[in-house]
Amino acid sequence: MKIFVAVSIVFASSVFAQTPSPSAKHPFTFEDMMKLKRLDEPVPSPDGKWVVFSATDVDLEANTKISHLWIVPASGGESKRLSETPNHEERPRFSPDGKRLIWTSKATDPTQIWMCDFSSESGQLDGKPHQVTNMSTGADGAIWSPDGKNIVFVSAVYPDCKDDACNKQRDDELKKSKVKAKIFTKLFYRHWNAFTEFKRRHLFAVSVVSGAGTSGPTGEPRDLTPGDHDVPPFHLGGQDMYAISPDGQELAYTSNIDEVEAISTNSEIFIVSLASSSANGQSGSDPKKISASPGADSTPLYSPDGKYLAWRSQARAGFEADKWRLFVQDRQSGKTRDLTEKFDRSVGSYSWNSTSEFIYFSYESAGQAVLGQASVGRGGLLDPNLLNSSAPTKAELEWPDVHDEHIDNVVVTRDALYYTQNLIAEPDEIWSENLHPDSHGDLRVPRKITHVNEGLLANIDKQGIDDFTFKGANDEKIHGFIVTPPGFDPNRKYPLKFLIHGGPQGAWGNSWTYRWNAELFAANGYVVVMINFHGSTGYGQKFTDSISGDWGGKPYVDLMKGLDYVEKTYPFIDKNREATLGASYGGYLANWLLGHTDRFKCIVSHDGVFNSESAYGTTEELWFNEWEFGGPPWKNREKYRRYSPHLFADKFKTPTLVIHGQNDYRLDVSEGFQLFTTLQRLKIPSKMLYFPDEGHWVLKPQNSRLWYKTVNDWVDQWCSPSRTGR
Repeated sequence: MKIFVAVSIVFASSVFAQTPSPSAKHPFTFEDMMKLKRLDEPVPSPDGKWVVFSATDVDLEANTKISHLWIVPASGGESKRLSETPNHEERPRFSPDGKRLIWTSKATDPTQIWMCDFSSESGQLDGKPHQVTNMSTGADGAIWSPDGKNIVFVSAVYPDCKDDACNKQRDDELKKSKVKAKIFTKLFYRHWNAFTEFKRRHLFAVSVVSGAGTSGPTGEPRDLTPGDHDVPPFHLGGQDMYAISPDGQELAYTSNIDEVEAISTNSEIFIVSLASSSANGQSGSDPKKISASPGADSTPLYSPDGKYLAWRSQARAGFEADKWRLFVQDRQSGKTRDLTEKFDRSVGSYSWNSTSEFIYFSYESAGQAVLGQASVGRGGLLDPNLLNSSAPTKAELEWPDVHDEHIDNVVVTRDALYYTQNLIAEPDEIWSENLHPDSHGDLRVPRKITHVNEGLLANIDKQGIDDFTFKGANDEKIHGFIVTPPGFDPNRKYPLKFLIHGGPQGAWGNSWTYRWNAELFAANGYVVVMINFHGSTGYGQKFTDSISGDWGGKPYVDLMKGLDYVEKTYPFIDKNREATLGASYGGYLANWLLGHTDRFKCIVSHDGVFNSESAYGTTEELWFNEWEFGGPPWKNREKYRRYSPHLFADKFKTPTLVIHGQNDYRLDVSEGFQLFTTLQRLKIPSKMLYFPDEGHWVLKPQNSRLWYKTVNDWVDQWCSPSRTGR
């Protein structure tokens, strides 16, 4: 149920009726979270009988994560391990005829591509798996060509090496050298969480013998994208950034070749012949650029009939949060159309239907991720129609109720639509929808086909999520979410954890996360509130744009007015026991709040900007700072200084926990050190949690356990549910 601004306190309390926990259930714990399987994207078999997927298990005591291959009937049912090997295995992909399966395996170091025959009758691997690639630089990201004759994969190589022997020699020399110094002559010299090894990701192709029961590869892998550039560019997951045409003759891929990557987001779509190769094992044809946007172009995907090539495109250079539009190019005429020009949401993962008439895609909207459908048209004519009649209207897009939908990894087959879906209280499972009426006449009815975590979750006292709206900066409507603790009693008082999302162009919603899990934050007796302030995604591009150049302006007003609203509307919130927690841009806003309000009993600041000017000089993706602050500091110093938290240190009062990772190159660890030094010098109660082996995210299982314990202990120290006031 939606809670509007005018709702009464009595009604608001009735929304959260007392829900005592059944005796058999217990509050969600970190150990529970680590036992959950983490599913990847669905991979349907070509005959429509099976869905294969990889799922990661966490061994908390061993401090490891390992992925295994699983299979489930496409109609739903029991999921089973596809292979009982102890190896880390992921990214399964069926051959076009469905008789073979490839995947990435850590049976070797580095990872390689492996293959095995597959029996669709039994839903099992048939025979003994064998290794497809044997490159010293490893292999990952494999896809089949639609004719089944080639496998294309990714490997990071030295761009001046002409063969694998050269790469191996170079790697061996580096390992044996007693000198570990590096010489840099250009940007990037480090990126995300690693220093450069002077390598580039390239796409390679290896020919394979078609048909089941064969030995696999024939000949040496050939480099399809040679040169001093990455193909695909660096990305943090998501849909593949390369694809092969249905006739197996052409490869489309994403690369940022024409610009300095540290100051440009202008990746482009290129096509190159997959059929030809030169004598030295490299591609024998020159790539052709087919995109023209000054912003990013990415994730190309051919239509099944081969007439079209689709991709996602951004219009503005240097802006990572610009709306992703859906482009389709007629391959014969070269004409390109924007199918979502008037659709004020950003296209996520997408997939063609089998007749090449429609494209299904996910998109974020007001804390949800739901499905849309674009019509491409018949007879080679591109139709500007945007969404089918069952999709949300413009009014519904603005402020929908909280639905049980957060969809990603969309895949379409001849008869069905598959995707992963999660909720704030449930991690990803695989769902499907029929695209044609079945024997029961059902069409487009969501159906969960995996249930791998239901047994564990059945024992958890789950908390509910609700949403609300209020008037924020400029009297504009702002959206927020509230999560209550287990055994919630609206007649009691509860301390508050006020979470601030990162990005800054990000958003909270009814969605699962392992790193900032609202259910886990609420489980030990707290109400959790999350505000989607100006700049958040899923509310239209104008709203998203509004944060650039205004980091400490409208978002700060939204947070304070949101806090006012929940204190007034929900009498069960104890306004004398409130903590605020944020990471990345959320860490920046936590630092900003530190110098602008004393309403919070304590603060948690993770990987946040403290000094805007020094953050520019120590980050790697300079285009981000230059967009947000209107250029480099020497051209717009006042804008950097206007909203820099370090300039308000004389107003700091609130006890603060500082967290930072040594390998965070997006926001350098020096930002955390500066903040902690300042707090200590001011004699403000403070603590720093430093991770020498983590980057922007805390990913190692035992580090994650320490992170949650330290954060919750810090908040308990100042706002414990056992306390009765300030």
